[in-house]
Amino acid sequence: MDSRIGKFWLGMGYLFLYMPIFTLIVFSFNDSKMVTLWGGFTFKWYGLIANDTEVIDGFKLSMKVALMSATSSVVLGMLGAFALVKYKRFFGRMTFSAHINAPLVVPEVITGLSLLLFFVMCDRLFGLPQRGVFTIWAGHTSVGMAYAAVVIQSRLMEMDKSLEEAAMDLGCRPFQVFRLVTFPMIAQSLASAWLLTFTISLDDVVSTAFLSGPGSTTLPIIILSRARLGLNPTINVIATITVAVVAVGVLAGSLWMSRQERKRAAEQAAAYRDGMALDALPA
Repeated sequence: MDSRIGKFWLGMGYLFLYMPIFTLIVFSFNDSKMVTLWGGFTFKWYGLIANDTEVIDGFKLSMKVALMSATSSVVLGMLGAFALVKYKRFFGRMTFSAHINAPLVVPEVITGLSLLLFFVMCDRLFGLPQRGVFTIWAGHTSVGMAYAAVVIQSRLMEMDKSLEEAAMDLGCRPFQVFRLVTFPMIAQSLASAWLLTFTISLDDVVSTAFLSGPGSTTLPIIILSRARLGLNPTINVIATITVAVVAVGVLAGSLWMSRQERKRAAEQAAAYRDGMALDALPA
């Protein structure tokens, strides 16, 4: 009885979360110009979007920034996580940890405004950078790095440190230990952090609104600006395409991580069987 009640509430939770998205996808095929009135099934709005250069350029820019910021966030987040996990004591550790975790708790509007003021000051002093792709990328990286560091740090803390020590005892240098032992063990957390930061960057609105300039309008900003003028099915189409891209990326990443986990489990089982077989040999 308790199990059925739990499943019921779980199903209601999923329904509450995903029904609006499902409704949005369905109404992207609506033949009526009224987004709340069903007028038949059609693909014409998708045809209009295919010829909308503003939407296409915004989508390309969003993908470009998301790919760049996700990659840089994972690299910087990994370095920060390594510093916090591998080195328990160093000067300024508390300040360093606070700065890494700050974007997780500071409202995004404050982060966006502070970055805008910083870049405006740099522009006045040095004549660069102009607000555009670089400033958006820098803003998204500053936020995504914090999320990536948390994900990678949790995996590093759970990792068996004796494996790295054994590799060093066998003569491996620090970089070889990282490449042969540490990196394969944290690869899944790196992929998870990349997918998380990619999604955060792709649908970011607040900081992008502060940091974007002329000719650097991302897809979420286009959706917001068009929604202010009145909802129409093209907004549903744009949102549906965004959901599809994120869903495909998350699904592909999940399948890859599941495959890697099964492969690692099989390798560990094979190593255990080989070890048992060696122990069973007569001396």
